[in-house]
Amino acid sequence: MLLTVVQIENGEITPASAAALTAAHHLDDHVEAVTFTAPTEVPSSFTATPQPGETRATDTATDTPADTPTDTATDTATDTAADTATAAATATATPTGSAHATGSAHAVDVSAVIPAEAAALLTASGVATVHQVVLPANPAPEHWGEAMAQLIRHLSPTGVLAEATDRGNELMAHAAARSNLPLATNCTTIIPGDTWQLTRTRGGGVLLEDAELDAPVKLATVAPGPSPADATAVAVVPVEVRAFTPELDHVRAYARFVERTDVATGVTLASARVVVSGGRGVGSADGFAILERLAELVGGAVGCSRVATNNGWRPHSDQVGLTGTRITPDLYIACGISGATQHWVGCMDAKRILAINTDPEAPMVTRAAYAVIGDVHQVLPAVIEEIERRRHSET
Repeated sequence: MLLTVVQIENGEITPASAAALTAAHHLDDHVEAVTFTAPTEVPSSFTATPQPGETRATDTATDTPADTPTDTATDTATDTAADTATAAATATATPTGSAHATGSAHAVDVSAVIPAEAAALLTASGVATVHQVVLPANPAPEHWGEAMAQLIRHLSPTGVLAEATDRGNELMAHAAARSNLPLATNCTTIIPGDTWQLTRTRGGGVLLEDAELDAPVKLATVAPGPSPADATAVAVVPVEVRAFTPELDHVRAYARFVERTDVATGVTLASARVVVSGGRGVGSADGFAILERLAELVGGAVGCSRVATNNGWRPHSDQVGLTGTRITPDLYIACGISGATQHWVGCMDAKRILAINTDPEAPMVTRAAYAVIGDVHQVLPAVIEEIERRRHSET
């Protein structure tokens, strides 16, 4: 049995989690999912379901609609919609069913916490069982890691996969250290066997390394990217949800929750099919207004280079690159971005790249599929005007 940590965002499995699920089915015929939540994030009833030999009290609260949004506290100063979705991602086979606790605390009635789409998505992905790990309020990375380590000891899987995002890599690193197991991160290929044969990215994605992973329980994170065309067909079966509450009283956390900042909902940088990014050539924070207009017209998201973040023009959550977000859009429009290696690592998996720059020798221009040599503030208004003209003529 293979465990896969799954994150659901805006009612859909994130592309990174989908890649991890696809890899899991290539490795094992029996895949089970792992999701996380905290008691304060579950506004539905908490019903103690006694296991054999146990007696527990019951505490119920008023149920709320199934699509009630939830949030999860992390160790960082800000929270993102993707982190929020991690807490909400669970599945249940029947709308009125409840999950039985395999840990030491109450079982959780997940039927009022998650949208029905989550169950359908996981069912279609061939997941038969979802282990919902119940964390304390405002969990620190140490809590996430210890919870995962306890779940590994409880289930004894052959391996655990997670998405190679900041959250996924951090979670698995803590779990590996607490389980005394090796961890392979940012894997692009995994070949099953008694020893896993791996290909993984190094140096921020500019190098590929071939390696072997040999351990009692194999831990790996899967690099985000397009799903392979030869994805393994999976059987569709009903989903069973099991709540697991780890013992975390002994965990000493070195990070603490400081503040939560809500971000706008809708298309995210990681999931957008079109990303319009700006760099030094945009010139100022106000200069991004025209990029936002273009992104709005094409249903995309706005990104930026590290220079724009360092200058205070855009928040770090918008940064594309090695120290930002790695994206896989159908089209990446790089406006006034030179294309340093650190930025290229974040956008190189885009299907098509359009570069707009005054320098014909800029690395981004030479690497792009399409290039326009010119000033961003002259080119984009013309592009926007043409899009609006065509839409007006169609109506």
